[in-house]
Amino acid sequence: MKLYYSPGACSVAIHVILEEIGRPFELQLVALKDQAQNTPEFRAINPKGKVPVLVRDNGAVLTELTAIAFYLGSTFSEAGLWPADVEAQADTLSFVDYIAGTVHPQGFTRQFRASRFTPNPADEAKVIEQGKALAAEYLETIDKTWKGDTWVMPQGYSIADAALFFVEYWAVKRVGMPVPPRIEAHLKAMLGRPAVQRALAASGMAA
Repeated sequence: MKLYYSPGACSVAIHVILEEIGRPFELQLVALKDQAQNTPEFRAINPKGKVPVLVRDNGAVLTELTAIAFYLGSTFSEAGLWPADVEAQADTLSFVDYIAGTVHPQGFTRQFRASRFTPNPADEAKVIEQGKALAAEYLETIDKTWKGDTWVMPQGYSIADAALFFVEYWAVKRVGMPVPPRIEAHLKAMLGRPAVQRALAASGMAA
């Protein structure tokens, strides 16, 4: 398998899952800061122009964080990252999709790429503030609806934890915003996992 990633991007969630699974994989850097996602070479692999991208062992390309996380968790079930019960599977997918489809773009992309949300540069500061407020709201919602104990889901550590990790890491390490108690404890627990430490080190990210 090969993971196309960019340091500090949401692809770190998939990197963590791959490290947890323990199967051989390659890393292929796509430097978003250098607009590498827009090169013809990368667009030939993923016309959407974004990471993560997973090239499977059979050569097939898979995109979108939720789909890749589901594929890895369910395919390599021995790693214990994907529940066997269909009710728990639905809850896990719902959580991962909330992170990837709402918390990430509305709470954090607004802060990091404000120009995408307004044609007027003068309004970008307002977009950033809106992103901060939304991120805080979303993390509070996660804290209040927490179903697990140390980990997000009652069945234990799963792909949901890897998904939450990248946004809580952004909140604390990149933005410097306060986070709710469960989120703070979860980030600390994630940073203590060897798989997370390996993923961060490979990307040059601070633990």
